[in-house]
Amino acid sequence: QAQLVESGGDLVRPGDSLRLSCAPSGDTSNYYVMAWFRQAPGKAREFVAAFISRGGARISNSEAVKGRFSVSRDRNTLYLQMDNLQFADTAVYYCAADRRSDARAYYYNAASYTYWGQGTQVTVSS
Repeated sequence: QAQLVESGGDLVRPGDSLRLSCAPSGDTSNYYVMAWFRQAPGKAREFVAAFISRGGARISNSEAVKGRFSVSRDRNTLYLQMDNLQFADTAVYYCAADRRSDARAYYYNAASYTYWGQGTQVTVSS
C-alpha cells in the first residue's frame, strides 16, 4: 500500500520561509502527478502546486500563492518552497499523488488523486 509522508511544517513568523517535503513509503513506484493542497480551518481544501512527469511544475493561479511558492520534485520526493509566508498561509498542507497519466488533465482537482498523506501543519503567527 502506497503511503505519502509530509514533513517540514512549523510555527513561523510572517515573512519567514519554509520548505515542505513529501516522500513515499511502501510501494515507491513512480507517481505520474504529485501535488500539494492545503486546508485552512473552516475552509475547503485548495490546490497549491503540482509537478507532472514530463510536464513540469504547475503553481496555483491564486494571488494568495503566486510568486511566493515554488514546487520541485526529485524522483518521487516532492518539495514545496514557501517564501514570505503570510497569516493566510496557515493551514494543513497535504501531499497527493497518482500514477495514472490521465490525472494530469485535472491536476488542480483533489478528486484526481488516489494517494494522500496525513498532512503537515503550517502556522504563521506573530
